[in-house]
Amino acid sequence: TGLRCVEARLDAVATRFSGQLRRSTEATLNAGGKRLRPLLALLCARKDAPLDGPVIGVAVAVELLHMATLVHDDVLDGAALRRGRPTVVREAGVHVATSVGNYLLAAAFSEIVDTRHPEAVAVLSDVATGLSEGEILQMHEAYLVAVEPDAYVRRCTLKTGGLFAASCRLGAVVTGVPPAVARELEEYGRLLGVAFQIFDDILDFTGEEMTTGKRTGTDVRDGTMTLPLIYALAVSPGLADVLGRRQKAEADVVRVVDEVRRCGALDRAREAALGYVAAARERLAACPDDMEKDLLGQLAGRVVDRYS
Repeated sequence: TGLRCVEARLDAVATRFSGQLRRSTEATLNAGGKRLRPLLALLCARKDAPLDGPVIGVAVAVELLHMATLVHDDVLDGAALRRGRPTVVREAGVHVATSVGNYLLAAAFSEIVDTRHPEAVAVLSDVATGLSEGEILQMHEAYLVAVEPDAYVRRCTLKTGGLFAASCRLGAVVTGVPPAVARELEEYGRLLGVAFQIFDDILDFTGEEMTTGKRTGTDVRDGTMTLPLIYALAVSPGLADVLGRRQKAEADVVRVVDEVRRCGALDRAREAALGYVAAARERLAACPDDMEKDLLGQLAGRVVDRYS
């Protein structure tokens, strides 16, 4: 299948070198994950697209770019764990982790250049720029309690929705999907990515550390204003004093988490996420019958299942 081809290519990327770079790259690429972005690229391609063609290259490229951003995020955050496993930062240090992230980024563009598709190169370049912009925006908005839902969605689009959208567009354009359909698939990806991020932010208040890979209330500690926190502030404005502080007592973090769970903010955020999923599914109406629109609809359901 297509995903097996993607995994084989990722293994080749991980084993291209020896020593520490190889060990750390292998650990990063083998750390699990859902491979959602490659799957989106594969499902948005024409059904008759050959598996030795450019669609595998773009599927590999979006996963490499995604993994590069995760490694760089761990460097910025000094994170010790991701998905319940030690990060490269913890195992090998900041310098090695930075090099691994840089290598994965370079490998992503190498894969995309090998497709010999100019638009594909432009799409990946644009989304990489957006990822950087989203990270800087999140840093700028840290501990700012006046963040509005629209600003949050913009950040989600840059950090998550953009790569989902690019994955869909890349799979479509390199296999000759008509431009109008490719645009609808791109928007499907963007909407699904925003929903994915909202659900991920909900899990910060409901998930178990062994499942999510991070402590409950991490966004509260880090000052990251997510949709559950924005909605909680609307009904419990007294939380602003804690959320705006860079240094928080653990008891204050627990109090905020408990209030977010109590005040209805999680249900409201979930409804918003479900709205984005429904809007994403509506975009699939433009897909002809010879595309995998049923599987794309099912994939949207998998995003919902992360929270259910």
